[in-house]
Amino acid sequence: MLDLTRLRVLVAVARHGSVTAAAEALHYAQPSVSHHLARLEIETGSQLLQRVGRGVRLTPAGRLLAERGEEIIGRLDAAEAELAEHTGLCAGRVRLAAFPSALGSFVPRAAARFAAAHPDVELQFVEAEPPAALRLLRSGDADLAVVFDYGPPTGADPAGVRLTPLFTEGLHLVVPPGREGALADFARSRWIAGCERCRESLVRRCAAAGFEPDIAFTTDDYVAVQALVAAGLGVTILPDLALLAHRSPAVATIPLEGGERRVLAAAYGVPPDPPAPARLLEFLSESHSVMENSGG
Repeated sequence: MLDLTRLRVLVAVARHGSVTAAAEALHYAQPSVSHHLARLEIETGSQLLQRVGRGVRLTPAGRLLAERGEEIIGRLDAAEAELAEHTGLCAGRVRLAAFPSALGSFVPRAAARFAAAHPDVELQFVEAEPPAALRLLRSGDADLAVVFDYGPPTGADPAGVRLTPLFTEGLHLVVPPGREGALADFARSRWIAGCERCRESLVRRCAAAGFEPDIAFTTDDYVAVQALVAAGLGVTILPDLALLAHRSPAVATIPLEGGERRVLAAAYGVPPDPPAPARLLEFLSESHSVMENSGG
């Protein structure tokens, strides 16, 4: 059986890039780190590290074990926190990963309601696009994530992840003032693309309209995107949440017919969820409709 302390040491080396940095992060003496790594290689019967100059790097076996180790340790840490919450040893915490326009729109309302209802539970946030947020879930560094995808449900969730639909938002062409038309009317324009998923959606929609977009700029900062459009440097597609979080008065928007993006909450593992993430999910599910009914 693998020793968890030694597994933590290997994960720290992978995360921090060197034995010295891992020792500092773990508050261990460097010889102690080297000893744990040597013992782990004996336990596994595999070479996990190889020397490169004055440093080390992980072998393929080392990288594989470190990746699995990070997930195992993360889930173990999360389980300890959940158990402590249930047994009253501490007030508990819930960690939420969410993409930027969600953090800039409906998530703060949900978080404020959660904090008012459960003032003794620590609420932590991390900004992350969906692929990174799902990795945080699997590694145990997040308890809940707000993610998005484009198009209809596929019927399959990512491995180990449960997705709960929150709402569907519309998509809009964002163009300089005075410009009008459908997607195909901007075939000769320069385009601004966002994150990887948004870029893929943009390319697919343009292809369906009969052209390949000339992508001149790439940024997932929706404030910067609108500034570029306002300066006449390109056009783009943005979802409702981005325009709700920030709407520049110097751009025009055109609803994209048939365009939508699904916003979902993601949790890891088998239900039921621990009380704190489950309660936060309730507030997330309610907050967008409350925001819409109140006019933002």
